[in-house]
Amino acid sequence: VQLQASGGGLVQAGGSLRLSCVASGFTFGDYAIGWFRQVPGKEREGVSCISIIDSSTYYTDSVKGRFTISSDNTKNTVYLQMNSLKPEDTAVYYCAAGGFLDVTTAMWYEYDYWGQGTQVTVSS
Repeated sequence: VQLQASGGGLVQAGGSLRLSCVASGFTFGDYAIGWFRQVPGKEREGVSCISIIDSSTYYTDSVKGRFTISSDNTKNTVYLQMNSLKPEDTAVYYCAAGGFLDVTTAMWYEYDYWGQGTQVTVSS
């Protein structure tokens, strides 16, 4: 099982980035894929997730209207389009996969597989 996250970088406030998470080694269609972020010394935060089963989505309040999650099931890839980035979005972003999860209620510890992080830095 592998989740390969990419797309992070350094961007000015107001800018955009698109993160990608490429999955392999499991039945993509049976899973939810989530994006989480973590800042040193703080708890891991769920940012957004999507159910590949029914395409339902979840966004944490602080990113609603700015971030969009989507999936390309032909490529086993989930994207997180991040617009209007703010300095407080700075974190290491991780993607994770969980089987048959309700994306509106699932907690980070319910996710089975995790990718390596990608750093997002937003300068003011």
